[in-house]
Amino acid sequence: MSTAKDTGKHYRTECTGLALETVKQHSEPADITFYGACFCPFVQRAWVALEYLGIPYRYYEVDPYKKPQELLEVSPKGLVPGLKLHTFHPPRGLSESTVIMEYLEDLAANTTKHALLPPITDSYARALIRLQSDHINRTLVPAFYRFLQAQDPDSQISAGQEFHAALEDLAAHFGRAECEGVSAALGLWREDGDLSWTDVMAGPWLFRASNVLAHYRFFTLPEGLKFRAYLDRLFNHPVFKRTCSTEDLYLDSYERYAWNRPNTSQVANAINSGRGLP
Repeated sequence: MSTAKDTGKHYRTECTGLALETVKQHSEPADITFYGACFCPFVQRAWVALEYLGIPYRYYEVDPYKKPQELLEVSPKGLVPGLKLHTFHPPRGLSESTVIMEYLEDLAANTTKHALLPPITDSYARALIRLQSDHINRTLVPAFYRFLQAQDPDSQISAGQEFHAALEDLAAHFGRAECEGVSAALGLWREDGDLSWTDVMAGPWLFRASNVLAHYRFFTLPEGLKFRAYLDRLFNHPVFKRTCSTEDLYLDSYERYAWNRPNTSQVANAINSGRGLP
């Protein structure tokens, strides 16, 4: 449990570190405009997919709490990430991180030929990945926010146990695929694996657990050698690394969650009210 004080830090509005270098490399107009926010894990999901799949895009940083008109045109809820597709006349928009990832996967199949998912002919591996992804969206991600937003010691202990269990269940999903010999559903869990759909789905929250939760909740990620080796491969994968800012950006941006300030975000409000994530 943290004894830190709320210092009133504000969320950041510009990437830092390697992520900033990636932004600079994608500052010119392209067929796709990617609307992002530097601190958002849902944005990082789609951003990693764009980078890995090799799809040209322009990165456009927005402040999602001010909901600029250009963001609302592609994301009616005003949530990031958003895509503006300039190949249509007039341009069309897409929102929701998983939907964007699915669109990019389909687009890459017809263009760059890169893929995060196994071939469509490997239906069982794809089904296992859907189960892994369902666990991440339904359990792991909400548990992360409940833990970070919990204020009293008992709630923090309970939420921390819930998040830890969600991580262990993710490892169990990988273990199932491993026992069944479905290597295509393992991604970086394998020592010789490459970035996969599940890695991208979970990676942003695993990364924030290593810095934000460690700082504000003194959380320690599971100690098992296999899980630690997996995180090391994920965090040091060159595609994942180039979407990461420096640690101070996340610590500043998530202080408002750690103190559960009123109206921190639509996600925070949903967690506080017991609703599903928006």
